[in-house]
Amino acid sequence: MGEIREAVRDRYANKAKAFGADAGCCGSDCCTPAAEETISCGQAYETGELAEVGLDRSISLGCGNPLLLAGLEPGETVLDLGSGGGLDVLLSARRVSPGGHAYGVDMTDEMLEVANSNRAAAGIDNATFLKGTIENVPLPDGSVDVVISNCVINLAEAKGPVIREAFRVLKPGGRLAVSDMVELKELPSAIKKAVDAWAGCISGTIPVATYSRLLLEAGFQDAEIEVTQEHDVEGVGGAIASAAVRGRKPASSGEAGAT
Repeated sequence: MGEIREAVRDRYANKAKAFGADAGCCGSDCCTPAAEETISCGQAYETGELAEVGLDRSISLGCGNPLLLAGLEPGETVLDLGSGGGLDVLLSARRVSPGGHAYGVDMTDEMLEVANSNRAAAGIDNATFLKGTIENVPLPDGSVDVVISNCVINLAEAKGPVIREAFRVLKPGGRLAVSDMVELKELPSAIKKAVDAWAGCISGTIPVATYSRLLLEAGFQDAEIEVTQEHDVEGVGGAIASAAVRGRKPASSGEAGAT
């Protein structure tokens, strides 16, 4: 697990250093990737929404816009797993104000530095960026209303612990709203083992059925995975896709296990 985590950390540390130069990757080369490229199609953000926090879409290294799924309301607490440069956290902070708070957790010091700089520049005081991993979030049980994430869960070698951690930090009745990559057509074993392709949001993808099973095993209800854009992996066979992932933590223990 250490090799994959270090490869992911190194890749996104370098991405953080490149912000403001050519960090973004939102063109067709990303959406129809070769094996070594990164999926990054964060084009679903409104220009006016980005202007509110003084950023543009190049800060997004994601594969969608989880805020479109989250239905955030003023007063809610939201957590972004793998918050990167902080775009989704800062936009969330705007949406849950007044009275709400947005947290981001990231393991990469360079990304945390970028995110805190963006927070200061945007003048947003109800956002906090935490150092940690998406398998071990430094927040108490049942402390957030919504968990979001943008093209990060696929980067974890074991997805089950991440999904269970999201369930842990959610309040009863809390919501999971994630943009992620999934596997539609089995990738060659050589690609699945390639660390660079894993860090590029390709090798770590899992089938929709597996993702759904992990959500249900963690305790989520109303689990739903909607494929939003398919991507062939050029030259190697196989296919992956951007997907919208939703789930809900039961409001009471009596609901647990219901479908």
